[in-house]
Amino acid sequence: MSVKSTQKQNVVNDVFEQLRKKLMDGSWAPGSRLPSELELCSTLNVSRVSVRSAVQRLRDLGIVITRQGSGSYIREDFTPQTLNTKLRPVMNLSKEEFHDMMIFRQTMEFKCMELAVIHATPEDILSLEQALNRMLVNKNDYKKYSEADFDFHLAIAKASQNKVFYNVMLSIKDSYYYYLEELNRALGITLESVDTHIKVYLAMKNRDASTAVQVLGETMAENLIAIERINQAISSDNRG
Repeated sequence: MSVKSTQKQNVVNDVFEQLRKKLMDGSWAPGSRLPSELELCSTLNVSRVSVRSAVQRLRDLGIVITRQGSGSYIREDFTPQTLNTKLRPVMNLSKEEFHDMMIFRQTMEFKCMELAVIHATPEDILSLEQALNRMLVNKNDYKKYSEADFDFHLAIAKASQNKVFYNVMLSIKDSYYYYLEELNRALGITLESVDTHIKVYLAMKNRDASTAVQVLGETMAENLIAIERINQAISSDNRG
């Protein structure tokens, strides 16, 4: 791969531009695997942080997808025109994947809320509050926000005092976190998202399961509508 060494001040932008050129000139075909981080670092003479940031931009644009344990791949439907015209992040969760997680949450997490208002200890409520505070502090960083977001929902499961529910949440941590990360990346960390978690926290603290369930359920329904709009907009762009 003949990519010039990058040693300029704005390293991430330079790396992104060189990756973009490789995509535009057809050097990397749709469906192909990107060179590894180490290969790109060596070729471009930059740090892994710079490479990761540049690849993350491509991922945010929906050009690249990352498969755990396998690497980053160019989407099968990629065309150079896509890179020129794509201005919005896309949802890397399919409608089916989102729907499956929503049903899981309605089935398990709503029940955890009902149990938590009965069994939660002061320490459980404090854990919920601490996770919420981390979300508020990191609302400008969707990755850190998503980590705290997961811990918030895990705290609800723990507060249920049902070890099966809690262990199930731990067992699907990677899938659940990815779901939250995609939501927060593609939809953005909105005031509505923050407000929802504050309302859920207050409802749990006040032992009001019905309000907590209602607030979270309404937000999940709104997220589904927002995802549909993103997918429709992308379909419209591709047809154009």
